[in-house]
Amino acid sequence: MPDRRPYHHGNLREALIEAAIGLIAENGPRGFSLAEAARRAGVSPAAPYRHFKGRDDLLEEIARRGFDEFADAMKAAWDDGRPNPLAAFGRMGQCYLDFARERPAFYVAMFESDITMSDNVALWEASERGFGMLIHAAEELSAPLPKDRRPPARMFANHIWALSHGVVELFARGKPGVRSPISAEDMLNSGVLIYLRGLGLIGD
Repeated sequence: MPDRRPYHHGNLREALIEAAIGLIAENGPRGFSLAEAARRAGVSPAAPYRHFKGRDDLLEEIARRGFDEFADAMKAAWDDGRPNPLAAFGRMGQCYLDFARERPAFYVAMFESDITMSDNVALWEASERGFGMLIHAAEELSAPLPKDRRPPARMFANHIWALSHGVVELFARGKPGVRSPISAEDMLNSGVLIYLRGLGLIGD
């Protein structure tokens, strides 16, 4: 008869998640395996399968946690955007850069790991909560525009997200000044201002 006793390792699930976060931070999203996470957690290669279906399942859980933390940070940065939505929007941009720098393993799992969200409801909901803050900010910022000149809020948010992600990839990693003498913060802020000016939301 097979042994059905539960596996005891304190909290093995959390140990595996922490091990994988460390490996992702060191080697990127493709730089770890479930077996390597198990080795770092000090358990057998078979032990993780008691908690995760496979490597992608573990990666999705890390991304979900990252999106939850990201959403909370973005909400705090926005803080309803009153009395100054533009200043709040600037805080959200800084929040994006800070999260990418300070939580690199989560950021990579969320945006650079090629995970599929359609089959993971919890992951999809977490990602939408974070992105929903950006959509809400876009709605508030574009509200003064006439309806026929107002861009769809999700498209607006997508443009800002793409700009933010591009700045992270090109200018916020590595040593300052390697690719540009302009800081990542100034690069993002100037890009957002140019975009908002093009919409007619701010003047010269």
